Amino acid sequence: MLIKLTISNYALIHELSVEFQRGLNTVTGETGAGKSIILGALGLILGNRADLSVLKNRSEKCIVEGHFDIKQYNLRDFFQKNDLDYDDLTIFRREITPSGKSRSFINDTPVTLKIMGKAGLKLIDIHSQHQNLELSNQKFQLDLVDTVASSGKLLDEYRELYKEFVSLNKVLSELRERAEKESSDLDYFQFQYDQLTDAALQETEQEELESELEKLTHAEEIKSSFTDVLNLLDNEDFSVIRNLRECFKNLVNTGKYIDDARNLAERLQVCQIELKDIFDELEGLAEKTEYDPARIEFVNDRLNLIYSLEQKHHVASLRELIILKDSFMEKIDQVTGYDDKINELKESLDTTRNRLQDKADELSNQRKSVFATIEESVKAVLRQLGISKSKFIIRHEPLPEFSPAGKDSVEFLFSANPDVLPAEISKIASGGEMSRLMLAIKNLLRTSKALPTIIFDEIDSGVSGEIALKMGNILKEFSSSAQIINITHLPQIAARGDAHFKVYKFEREGNTYTSVRLLNQSERVEELAKMVGGEILTDSTIETAKELLNN
Repeated sequence: MLIKLTISNYALIHELSVEFQRGLNTVTGETGAGKSIILGALGLILGNRADLSVLKNRSEKCIVEGHFDIKQYNLRDFFQKNDLDYDDLTIFRREITPSGKSRSFINDTPVTLKIMGKAGLKLIDIHSQHQNLELSNQKFQLDLVDTVASSGKLLDEYRELYKEFVSLNKVLSELRERAEKESSDLDYFQFQYDQLTDAALQETEQEELESELEKLTHAEEIKSSFTDVLNLLDNEDFSVIRNLRECFKNLVNTGKYIDDARNLAERLQVCQIELKDIFDELEGLAEKTEYDPARIEFVNDRLNLIYSLEQKHHVASLRELIILKDSFMEKIDQVTGYDDKINELKESLDTTRNRLQDKADELSNQRKSVFATIEESVKAVLRQLGISKSKFIIRHEPLPEFSPAGKDSVEFLFSANPDVLPAEISKIASGGEMSRLMLAIKNLLRTSKALPTIIFDEIDSGVSGEIALKMGNILKEFSSSAQIINITHLPQIAARGDAHFKVYKFEREGNTYTSVRLLNQSERVEELAKMVGGEILTDSTIETAKELLNN
């Protein structure tokens, strides 16, 4: 529960500290006194956003701090999950600096606004007149059903399956779209692949063909050169080889007498052998070198094919063409393999759909099991609040498709009069009826889940007289199981509080401020008397105030 709230430098508040009590805390004050300002400050430690406009003094920071007793609310797991230090007495603090920077702390540990907001939802439920509008919101209505049905765990299991189902559906849809698109390209892929395959390309072929073409186109020149060299080496008029042979013989004879001549003869013999080998190889090359127009045409055609394929596919080498051919093959295999992948995904999707349907049915049955309980509980509270002939029905329709919250559509239908058919709440309920309906709903929430603190901001809007007395009694009953902070303009309701706080404005040094104080018994009688009869106190209004307190 909320033990203490301290606020500094927020809107019209300079410094304020309020210590709330167990049970029913009544908050009253004139219109415009600043009750909404206090709620706004409280909202800062519940994760609401703020800007520099909240600073009363732009040169100082705004600080809002809330002290909570949380020992009975099983929040250790939440604190551990979010790396927070747990303490039975937990402190939420929010700071807004003059530069506009916002900082949030739980037990002096910095936290994000998101974490602060999640923690705040576990500690305080603030009801405002705006929340009455949510009564007609089908998400709010379904959430209420889930709260009463305690179907949170089942809903989490459903949502996990739903995420898997949506993900599989998305993957299957994308795969089908890709398969359809690429199937239309299959003929193109196949044509390109066949053309490159038919070309029977070899990685080094281009260089070899270009070299061969050079030889073929210069065959006569090459052959003439070889012939000239052969003639120089050995012909009838002059033969280098024969002359070397004669030189060798002479040196051998001379070597009988001179050792150096013998060595030179050996060296000359090596030259003679090497030159004979060169002659033989040249002779072979000359014989093989022939001008071949047919071969030239073939090589030219082959090279033209290679060049045209390189130009067509914007590549610079045969290797790149071969890689491209392989990539076309991969695309062909991929397209032709889509059917298998699609069938596998369809099987997975069907399995997940069946599991999801089973979980949706289970969730739906659990929800429907509490419809009667909700209807009777709401009508019971409405009877206490003077709507004795009310009708409250939960209309249920199965959704045709899965949704993030299941396959259920629920709608609350209401009628305050026996001769009027139940209809959508926003179309048929008056302001006072809406307030009483919301009180009945809050009673359901109170009995269905632990709410440490409930703040009612003028839930009594639109009611008065005897109904206000009954609403006060119900709020008093609520406070037996939860701390209630009730902002009200009705003395009948204010009198039921265990503690009574007054919000008021005052001026100091030309500045207007808002503050709040706990009233003692005599101050409380005076405040209630003013709420009954206005600022001028009379014996009658004072007596009425005392009677209200003693009821």
